[in-house]
Amino acid sequence: QVRLVESGGGLVQPEESLKLSCVARGMYFALNSMGWYRQVPGGKRELVADMSTSGRTNYGDAVKGRFVISRDNAKASVFLQMNNLKPEDTAVYYCQAFYTPQGLGFQPMQESWGQGTQVTVSS
Repeated sequence: QVRLVESGGGLVQPEESLKLSCVARGMYFALNSMGWYRQVPGGKRELVADMSTSGRTNYGDAVKGRFVISRDNAKASVFLQMNNLKPEDTAVYYCQAFYTPQGLGFQPMQESWGQGTQVTVSS
């Protein structure tokens, strides 16, 4: 089972930057795509960005051109560089990963979520 541990959230002013980090811990055969989602109270969890093991990325429309996702496969980590932050970026940010469990024979892909980290953008 994979446990995702996030760090880097906090309070920043508009137009400032912040970097989130997430590391996958536990036993698994392989990590597949990793990404970031965010959620505001009463709202749906929405995609911020994700990245495949080969480096292909997807971004939510609201963050394109401002946020950059990256990962370090050797360290089982994914990062989110958030630039030019806006008050509407305020949310709880969740790390997410698909992984292949260890085990004999075919193992269906599993999904894991972090506990979430609060990002608040306010003057």
